[in-house]
Amino acid sequence: MSALQSRVIDACKLTGEFTTRSGQVVNTYFDKYQFEGRPELLRDIVKALAEKIDIDFDVLAGLEVGGIPVATALSLEMNRPCVFVRKKAKTYGTERIFEGPEISGKRVLIVEDVTTTGGQILISSKELVAAGADIVGVVLVIARAQEAIEALAGAQLPLIALITPADLEALSK
Repeated sequence: MSALQSRVIDACKLTGEFTTRSGQVVNTYFDKYQFEGRPELLRDIVKALAEKIDIDFDVLAGLEVGGIPVATALSLEMNRPCVFVRKKAKTYGTERIFEGPEISGKRVLIVEDVTTTGGQILISSKELVAAGADIVGVVLVIARAQEAIEALAGAQLPLIALITPADLEALSK
């Protein structure tokens, strides 16, 4: 495990009993706000992610809420536009599922902080495709479980993650 991966884990790993977004009960939780709210750590995370991104894209799409700070910082690091994706379209104003520049006909790279199953990524991906986007991959800070990697692979979404399930497994040994 790299020094950066260790710093991220040290900053955000909690133990106890927690329920994930997917409804799973886990005894380890990664509190994304602990790395997203620390500028020096978030800066290092996005620099490392930017170096790993080998997918050609036009726009970054940060998922509500935790993917938004990562996408914003990555947008600044890579000088690329980003959009902010809601879990549910607004019922007023633009009534869109996303906010920001137009994505129709654009190659979009989804950005998320932590995922266990990939469920919200898959939901948002379909909604972005319905808005005209070509989803070219996913960037994650932490892929908690192999289930997420398999779900994204099954949807043919290339994945770039700073911390993988294998990294987490190595940490627990």
